[in-house]
Amino acid sequence: MAPQRSQRPRRFDGTTKITKITKIPFFFVFFVVFVVLVFVVASLVVPAAGTAARTGTIRGRVELRRVPPPVERRPSVAELGAPAGAAGRDQQERARAVVYLESAPRGAFEQSEPGRAVMDQRNETFVPHVLAITTGTTVDFPNSDRIYHNVFSLSKIARFDLGRYAAGHSRPVRFDHPGIVRVFCEIHTHMNAFILVFSHPFFAVTDADGRYHIDNVPPGTYGVIAWHEGLSSDPRPVTVPDAGIAELEFTLR
Repeated sequence: MAPQRSQRPRRFDGTTKITKITKIPFFFVFFVVFVVLVFVVASLVVPAAGTAARTGTIRGRVELRRVPPPVERRPSVAELGAPAGAAGRDQQERARAVVYLESAPRGAFEQSEPGRAVMDQRNETFVPHVLAITTGTTVDFPNSDRIYHNVFSLSKIARFDLGRYAAGHSRPVRFDHPGIVRVFCEIHTHMNAFILVFSHPFFAVTDADGRYHIDNVPPGTYGVIAWHEGLSSDPRPVTVPDAGIAELEFTLR
């Protein structure tokens, strides 16, 4: 029997294993760094998206250098009991202007419950004289006078004739297309009014002092137009800050 050689412990050569072990921590470190970067980027992007949703306001005043003269009309039974300031209120109504964005910001068409508005007939006058609405809105035309009226329009975007109807009655018209509608009474030629139909909600009618404000406007730069009795301003640029207020004045001559 051959003598057995003494088996000395083999020297541990861990070169290969050590190489593999050193590669694992490197991959692990790379993965950790990648995950951290993803979370950092997400933390920066998510707040930015949230703040982008905060809307602002455009406000200011429209000065009219040319105010329409008072409407000349024959006296009627309805006017006999009218207060002395009725003519002055009619003039205030005729001095109202409309301010609106030239083009709608993104997301402006996502609303959509059809609205309802009223254009009354009082003292042989349409009230309000200027009405601004969105497409799809139905406007009621009640007769609050003690005489007959006949509301009609020959405008291209909304041609209608409601026929004659007496006091206490009302007839509706739905406006589905954007544009300007002139409204008249077939019986009383001095009666007229305007309905401005918009495809977005970013507009406002001025108050008795000519002031306006357009709310819920997304941050950005827009062209803004002021309109009165067929006279429009050129688009004026304005930048709405994030959750802030932009001031813009107009003068119509």
